[in-house]
Amino acid sequence: MSKILKTNCGEICGTTCQWPGVTAYKGIRYATARRWEYPVLVEKWEGVYDATQYGNCSYQPRSFYDEAKVVEKAFYYNEFRKGETYTYSDDCLYLNVWTPEDADESSKLPVIFYIHGGGYTGGCGHEKHFDGPVWPTKGCVAVTINYRLGPMGFMCLPELKEEAGHTGNYGLFDQLAAMKWVKANIEAFGGDPENITIMGQSAGAMSVQQHVLSSLSDGLYTKAVMNSGGGVHKLMNSKATCEDRYDFWNKVKAEAGCETLEQLRSVDAEKLFSAWTTVKKATKGAGMIASPCIDGVFLTESNLDAAMAGKQKNIPYMMGSTSEDIVPLIIHGMAKDWCTLQAKQNKQNSYCWFFDRRLPGDEHGAWHSSELWYFFGTLKNGWRPFTEKDYKVSDEMSTALCNFAKTGNPNGNGLVQWNPVTVQDVPVLRWGEKETFVGKPSSFKLLKTMLTNKAVGE
Repeated sequence: MSKILKTNCGEICGTTCQWPGVTAYKGIRYATARRWEYPVLVEKWEGVYDATQYGNCSYQPRSFYDEAKVVEKAFYYNEFRKGETYTYSDDCLYLNVWTPEDADESSKLPVIFYIHGGGYTGGCGHEKHFDGPVWPTKGCVAVTINYRLGPMGFMCLPELKEEAGHTGNYGLFDQLAAMKWVKANIEAFGGDPENITIMGQSAGAMSVQQHVLSSLSDGLYTKAVMNSGGGVHKLMNSKATCEDRYDFWNKVKAEAGCETLEQLRSVDAEKLFSAWTTVKKATKGAGMIASPCIDGVFLTESNLDAAMAGKQKNIPYMMGSTSEDIVPLIIHGMAKDWCTLQAKQNKQNSYCWFFDRRLPGDEHGAWHSSELWYFFGTLKNGWRPFTEKDYKVSDEMSTALCNFAKTGNPNGNGLVQWNPVTVQDVPVLRWGEKETFVGKPSSFKLLKTMLTNKAVGE
C-alpha cells in the first residue's frame, strides 16, 4: 500500500507499478452521470479512497463478443489486450494517476493528461500500452482517463436537448470533467495545476482538437499533443449538427424497441449496441456518426472554420503520425498544416514529428497506434521482441515528450536539435529506422502506402 494522500475530495491510497519509485492511483471516480446526462464532478468522498484497481470501461462493441474469435479484431486485440480482463458499465467515469512516490504538493511537476483513441467507440485508459507510463521517472505526472463511447457518448435526440438545453458530445463533456477534476486535485499528487499538457492519439487526438477549439476548456491546460489525428483538412472536416443526427438516433431508438427516453435509458446495453450497429450498417455514411458534432455549446462551428479563424488555443503543439498510418499522406499533411497555421497566425511554437520504426515481430511496419509503445515507454508490456534499438528510440521519444510538457520545448541534452515550424519551413523530426534526424518523409512513398497498405484502426 502506498502512502495516503489528501486531495480536495478526501484521502486516497494507491499501489506500486512496474517503475521503482512510482506510485499508481487507479480507478479514481472523477464524475458521475446517468445515461445521457452530462457529468457532475466528484468533489467529496468518505473515508480513504482505494485506488489500487482500475475502474470500469465504457460499454463498447467488444463488451458483447469475444475479440479473440473475431478475425478483423485480432491484430489490435493481440497487440494491446490479449490476456487482460476488462469490466464494462454505464458507470465508467474513472481516471488513473502515476506519480513519483516522493512527490508532494510542493513538487509542482508538469502533468501529461492522455485521452485514448478508438474511433470514439472503443478503448480505455489502462490497456497494456498505457499501463504504467514511464513519464514519472522523467519528472512528469501521468493521467489517463475513461469516457463514454459509441451511443453512450454521442447520442443526439430532441428529448435530450429539451431536458438539458443541448444534446450530444457526452463523451467530450466527460473528458472536460476529467480535466476539471485534475486541475482541482492534481497538486496533491505532486502535479502543477498550472502546467498541464493534454495529449491524445487517433480519436483521442481529434478530441484534443475539439478541446483546443472550445472556450469551455479555457485555462485547463497549457500545451497540447496530437498523434495521428487532429489538424486541418477539408476532407476531414465535419459540419454535422446534433439536429442533423436526430433521424439516425431516432431509428436506433426504434430498433431497440423503445418509445420513450426512459425506456431507452433503461434498455439493456447489449440491445442498444445491437440496434446501433444494425442502423449504422443500413445507413450510408454513418461509420463515424457516434462522434463529436456541433451542439452550440461545446462546439459552435466546424473545426476547420474555427481553426482558420484562429480560435484554437494559443499554446505550443506537438503533432505527428506514422509511416503505415491510416491514410498516411493525409494524416501527415494535417499535422504539418496545423503547425504551419500556428506560425501564420503568430501563435506559439509547434513541432512536427514522423515515426517509421518497423516494429519487430511482423511486417506491418509503423502501423496506426504503434508509436504509443514508445511514447509511453511501456515496451516491456508487449509481446514483441523489442531490441536495444527500440528502447533507445522509446527513451528519445518519451524524453522529448516530457521536455515538451515541462517547457513547451521538446529539445534537451542528448537529443537531436528540433526546431519549431515556421511559415518558411516545416522541419520534421524523424524517429524510427535510422538514427534520429530532421527530414521530410517522401510524399510519393506515403501516397503509395496509402493506396496499397491495408492499415486498420480501432
